[in-house]
Amino acid sequence: MNRNSLIRLYFSLFIGIAASFSAVAQAAAMTAAEQVQVYASRATSSLLLVRGEGFQEEHLTRLEKDIADLETSAQAAVSASSEIPELTTKLVTQLRLGVSFGPNEDNMPWEYPQDLAKALRELLTVARGVPDADPLGELPAQVEYLAVQYLSRSYIGSFEIAREQPDNYVGQDERILVPQIDKELGSLDGKANPAVAKLQTRWKFLRAALMDMNSGSNALASASGRAFAPTTVDRHTRSMTGQWMGLGQVAGSL
Repeated sequence: MNRNSLIRLYFSLFIGIAASFSAVAQAAAMTAAEQVQVYASRATSSLLLVRGEGFQEEHLTRLEKDIADLETSAQAAVSASSEIPELTTKLVTQLRLGVSFGPNEDNMPWEYPQDLAKALRELLTVARGVPDADPLGELPAQVEYLAVQYLSRSYIGSFEIAREQPDNYVGQDERILVPQIDKELGSLDGKANPAVAKLQTRWKFLRAALMDMNSGSNALASASGRAFAPTTVDRHTRSMTGQWMGLGQVAGSL
């Protein structure tokens, strides 16, 4: 191999490595406030599964783990905002209240879904508004928030987003958030990084289900007329956000 060929080879390798590093670096290590956002929506989804799937032990156990993760991250985020622990306590109170009603839907007060949504929105609003917050770090929280909306429509009715905040994800549904996530994931090079490729593949499945949510309609039915698939959406959401957070851990160690 001549000298020019070697130079071209080394240059190509360098470009590939740089592209891979750039993709990982975009998933910077998550801050405590960003983790609060993810775990708050995860815990809410777990409660919706508990109620929607008949109070299965595995879902109750998962809810407790999500609450523990949320409380731990909230304590770590207190330096970013002193409001976060208090708002976390309010959300956890609503989550435990949702369990206390038992499996009989008639025992759940009609206003409870609104109270639950309000507690989640208030916590997310404060957590995403901390000083020096990076909008690029919100992708896992956005996906988990969409999952909450999907599971809510599947089990207890439409989730009330923060319509007074149309400029950020807490006030947005799939019609805005899915194209935004498409753009962010599309900017990453899946060919140079297999981990990114896995994220993009899982998102392709998730986006199809989320775009079928039909949030623009008052009818609790999908746009396609197909039955909702909450457990499947939940499983893929957790896998995807877990992978993204894993990329952040890698980026934080580089």
